[in-house]
Amino acid sequence: MKKQFPLLIVMLALLSQAGAQTMKYATDESCGCDILYVNGIETTKSDTLYGFRLEDGTVIAPNIYRFVDRFHGGYCKVFLDYGQCGLIDSTGRQVVPCIYDNVRYPSDGRIAVEKGGMTGFTDLDGNVVIPLTLLSAGDFNEGCAPIAVVIDSFFVYGTYIDTEGRQLFPPVYQDVSPYVDGFAGVKMYEKWGLIDHSGKMVLPTVYEFIIPLPGGDSLFFAGDENGLALFDSRMKALTPFVYTWIGGYSDGRISVQRGGRFGFLDRDGREVIPCIYDETGLFGLQRAYVRMGDRYGIIDTDGAEVLPLEYENTTPKAEKYIYHDSLALVEQDHRFGFVDLEGHIVIPLLYQDAYQFSEGLASVRYQGYWGYIDRSGDVRIPFLFDLASPVEYNRAEVVYQGVTRKMDGEGNCVRNCNGIIAWKTRKE
Repeated sequence: MKKQFPLLIVMLALLSQAGAQTMKYATDESCGCDILYVNGIETTKSDTLYGFRLEDGTVIAPNIYRFVDRFHGGYCKVFLDYGQCGLIDSTGRQVVPCIYDNVRYPSDGRIAVEKGGMTGFTDLDGNVVIPLTLLSAGDFNEGCAPIAVVIDSFFVYGTYIDTEGRQLFPPVYQDVSPYVDGFAGVKMYEKWGLIDHSGKMVLPTVYEFIIPLPGGDSLFFAGDENGLALFDSRMKALTPFVYTWIGGYSDGRISVQRGGRFGFLDRDGREVIPCIYDETGLFGLQRAYVRMGDRYGIIDTDGAEVLPLEYENTTPKAEKYIYHDSLALVEQDHRFGFVDLEGHIVIPLLYQDAYQFSEGLASVRYQGYWGYIDRSGDVRIPFLFDLASPVEYNRAEVVYQGVTRKMDGEGNCVRNCNGIIAWKTRKE
């Protein structure tokens, strides 16, 4: 084994939908710079330096940073310069001082910091609790972090540490991955297996792939390039090794591919929705879109058609057949409208283009111009714009009289207005 340690992650981290952030990119015409809103915090810029402020204009961090990330869970990575990376919180306080090559986001009360090719961890106040002596380390999860240990000048092995930096097991594995739902993937002789928190091998290292399902209560897939099977926490195979792709887990359904087609399993491994579709989305609100050929529809978690497969998707501009504000955008004969959770058309398909609903409004194009309608289909902001973005954080970007401007969700112009006060069609 050569000194090469691809520590994280062969186990594919399928993203859960919980905890997702809302964000948008925009352009601030007053400064000509790109700005980013995340959970009510706006990125600001003057000359070449960045900072942050709240929507009401309150400055939480002055424009002193050369590079900034977006906020994640109330924290943001910032750089005063190269090799001067730190972490601020949503008040602008430097939680981790800007003295590191790189800083990661908190996990299990620990923050990974890197300098000079070595890794260590601080607590949530930026105090170093695990010295920067680790060759490589993953983030903490379930109280453990995978690390690489140099055995000699040629060999590197993996093991785990606890939040105090104590090594839990001897470093005997070629590679290791984080704990998920009580188990961690470990690699020996080019094959993967699973250990529990005591270090006991609960699934032998005989598989090319092990794929956990976050939020799936210890369900996981294991197998090779010829096929994957679903396993439960007792390490029992619930299905044959016939699945070639795993899309994710939501609403009690697992998206899978078999024989080049897509369908869904339940938690017991039953193929409750057969693999007959050319494409499927993940479930949300007990609904998922499906495609056969060039036609789209919507099914429920039992596989019943809520919306028949009679609809189109000819433009990539917006998500279609996915529910936002309990309504889904649909297209037929190059016209756009919206259906409810029962598949009933509640806003007729009469628009030339449209975006999905956001914050109670949808931007739609009618007779060549964009405006905004509410969930009843009533026009709230008139059809005046050459372009109009969805509303996010009570802000939208519109092109009016050839100029890009910003407005709030009430139709009031809030930036680059040039004497314009508002565009409104309100039913009070």
